[in-house]
Amino acid sequence: MLYSLFNWLQSEYGHIAGIGLWQYISFRAIVAGVIALIAAMWSGKHFIALLRRKHISETQRDEKTDPFNTKKVGVPTMGGIVIIFAVLVAVLLMGKLSNVYLLLMITTTMLLGALGFADDYIKTFRKNKDGLNGWIKIAGQVVLGLIVGLTLRYAPTAVMNETVEVRQVIYSDHPRTFETDFVGEEIIKSPNVKSTRTTIPFVKNHNANYADLFSWMGEPYKYWAGWALFIAMIVFVVAAVSNGANLNDGMDGMCAGNSAVIGIALIALAYVSGSTVWADYFDVMYIPGSEELVVYLAAFVGALIGFLWYNSYPAQIFMGDTGSLTIGGVIAVCACIIHKELLLPILCGVFLMESVSVIGQRLYYKAGKRKGVHQRLWKRTPLHDHYRTSLSQVESLDPGCTVMFKGSKDLHHENKITIRFVLISILLAAFTILTLKIR
Repeated sequence: MLYSLFNWLQSEYGHIAGIGLWQYISFRAIVAGVIALIAAMWSGKHFIALLRRKHISETQRDEKTDPFNTKKVGVPTMGGIVIIFAVLVAVLLMGKLSNVYLLLMITTTMLLGALGFADDYIKTFRKNKDGLNGWIKIAGQVVLGLIVGLTLRYAPTAVMNETVEVRQVIYSDHPRTFETDFVGEEIIKSPNVKSTRTTIPFVKNHNANYADLFSWMGEPYKYWAGWALFIAMIVFVVAAVSNGANLNDGMDGMCAGNSAVIGIALIALAYVSGSTVWADYFDVMYIPGSEELVVYLAAFVGALIGFLWYNSYPAQIFMGDTGSLTIGGVIAVCACIIHKELLLPILCGVFLMESVSVIGQRLYYKAGKRKGVHQRLWKRTPLHDHYRTSLSQVESLDPGCTVMFKGSKDLHHENKITIRFVLISILLAAFTILTLKIR
């Protein structure tokens, strides 16, 4: 709203000092981040007080769901509402609301926020620890993936320039007179196209096209097959990252801290994708309008940091599925919009480890059960729980069970585990950005 207001004021009264600042992405992004931070801290305080008055709190850490950490029963949950509120307030004030990519991010926030809220509502108010049916969650994530994929395919403004080159040009009225020479820039772009081109790490030319996998089909079939694969990839990425973030939400400040680091890396990637200069320098696709994602992501990071004011150890509130599902979906959709989804296994490496640990544990346990033995890969999953669980605790829960990766005998405080996971995320985020130059 403020962007539109000041844009109108500039067109009508362009001489007002400082009004041109609102045209700069960097300025609006910083202000959006500050607004979201303040909104999260302000609303968090009042929301926690409201939840305590209504006795809306964590009630499901029983012997089955979390046998070794029942002390957190009674902490208010559904704090993801604070994050969503702060993001939307900042984006609605500072964003260019006619931008198709910004509208997609707002849709993602509200759709997955509603899905997570339904899950938390069932757990909290109906006292059903299983929450929303897993297939309904998957269906919601699939619907979101289809909305994003079909929008990128059919929205008129969702286009890219597959190649862009910025050349320096010397202009001179008098070639022999140095004082009159000046250097300008000439931007050479390929035509605006709908493309399934994407950035891949560690490859010299950086980019690949999903449609090229179907070259044997010939035109136009390979084009449509490429889009079908790209949309399927978006659906998979949304579901995978969203569920990965959900699994990572198990310790105070864990998911919010990791996601804030990932959000900062995505700010850099979105800025590169929306700038002709940087897209040329890093040899990636130029996506007009994607720079508006920087404003959204700045608000996203600001909201997460503000939420950490209350969610850091010892947590005064949990984000619940309302927050974790939304956070994962936001990260996934943003990466798909800027065609950097294949960088997510690196950038979201912590989420990937959590998901793989759960899947591996389940498969290994079932394989042993068929043989009549009790076996585990890790003491507990998701992976972060492995480091705060002793073998004696596992034996008390599952007598006679053997553990393949026993790990250190020393158990770690959850605050130490959280900090170490966040440090890993920082390293992975830095490495993800470096992949744009490592060929």
